[in-house]
Amino acid sequence: MSVSSSRSLKASLFPLRPVLTALSITLLGASGVAHAQSAGIAVGTKAPGAAVESLDGKAVDLSEFVGKKPVVLEFWATWCPVCKKLEPQLQAARDKYGDRVTFLSVGVSSNQTPEKQKAYAADKHIGGTFVFDRDGKAVAAYKAPHTSFLVVVNGEGKVVYTGVGEEQDIEAAVSKAFAMSSGMERGSK
Repeated sequence: MSVSSSRSLKASLFPLRPVLTALSITLLGASGVAHAQSAGIAVGTKAPGAAVESLDGKAVDLSEFVGKKPVVLEFWATWCPVCKKLEPQLQAARDKYGDRVTFLSVGVSSNQTPEKQKAYAADKHIGGTFVFDRDGKAVAAYKAPHTSFLVVVNGEGKVVYTGVGEEQDIEAAVSKAFAMSSGMERGSK
């Protein structure tokens, strides 16, 4: 292939770049393999606030949860098969860390309602705090590529881990949040 035809091929594919990127992220997430830092908010940045709502419709901002103790945010939906596969590991972390870590489930609005998410969480006995991202502000702020995206924030409000997929090591990510918080209570019992 000549240099000029190679350039014209690249130029003709340029408009498809966002579509191809989204497709590759979706396929990587669907593979079930964790891809820390393949997408999303950058590790080391300050966790942003974003206007969301509680599942009973009250206005909440994600900044209310950040800067006190480690936070695990999961962008999820009731229809997400990978989120369902992550649930046992998340519940084990909730059981281990109790109130020393905030577990925040950020419900995406795609084919969801707060009522669906509230009923699902109650039926499955899922712990933690739930918010609903009706306007996509949290998804945009955290650059969440899709559901099953986890963000772990340390007690000082810095992002210490991001990942997608069902095989994420949540225990290691939470431990990292404690290790990277100067002067904060350590995660081990």
